[in-house]
Amino acid sequence: MGLTAELLLGKTIGNQIREELRCEIEALGKRGVRPGLAVVLVGDDPGSVSYVTGKAAACKEMGILEETLHLPKDTPEEKLLALVERLNADPKFHGILVQLPLPGHIDSNKVLLRIDPDKDVDGLHPMNVGRLTAGEPVFLPCTPAGIQQLLMRTGHDPAGKHVVICGRSNLVGKPLASMLIQKARGANATVTVCHTGTADMGRLTRQADILIAAMGSPGAITADMVREGAVVIDVGVSRIPDPSAPKGTRLVGDVDFESVREKASAITPVPGGVGPMTITMLLVNTVSAARRAARGSALV
Repeated sequence: MGLTAELLLGKTIGNQIREELRCEIEALGKRGVRPGLAVVLVGDDPGSVSYVTGKAAACKEMGILEETLHLPKDTPEEKLLALVERLNADPKFHGILVQLPLPGHIDSNKVLLRIDPDKDVDGLHPMNVGRLTAGEPVFLPCTPAGIQQLLMRTGHDPAGKHVVICGRSNLVGKPLASMLIQKARGANATVTVCHTGTADMGRLTRQADILIAAMGSPGAITADMVREGAVVIDVGVSRIPDPSAPKGTRLVGDVDFESVREKASAITPVPGGVGPMTITMLLVNTVSAARRAARGSALV
């Protein structure tokens, strides 16, 4: 007989973290420091516009200064790099986020390298990636940090567990693996990373105590790939045709939700699972950057 999995809702856990964060923002405010975030958006990719709008709303709600700098799609690379330099030098912005993906004519790596590592609230600068790998992180990448918090705060501590991550992207798979193998709170797991080069992925996913799907491949994880009682975290977000939906499409994850929820002990829905956690952890990183900057100027 199948289980019906507990739903792990990012909004609920995200709200807990935001409440804790309000106290920090208040304490900084009393010392004359208001956390500031600059978001750079190039072009009008619908997904990116939606994310940026969500980030701006979350900042406003928390009393964080946020400015979205929206550039045309054909903005020259040099102009974008010059803007990043300006933001690096502007003390009112403690965090800088350049929304990815960028248009094809712009080298994303060149842009990420130009961001001051102490303002890199996405945690993507090579210096921050190195700090994370060494176990001395300054900023944790937002989605992996959100997944870690979601697990910890719902009673699914990864310590001693076998975590199988499907996907090796620089945004999720690689940094999450680096985080979970550390000898640290919320980590100390045995981690296996699967990807497109993995032969018989199901053989490995069925061993997982915690299975994390981050491939961007709709419905790729089916019930036969999941061990009874596993915790399943679905990071994927894809839009697929659905004639019965009002807009003719719907959002789905990398996990075949309906069948897997009968086998898993806990599962994240899409939407509503990992997504809200990503924005919350961006707020956490922005406040952390403000605190560090204030400490450096002896205000705190």
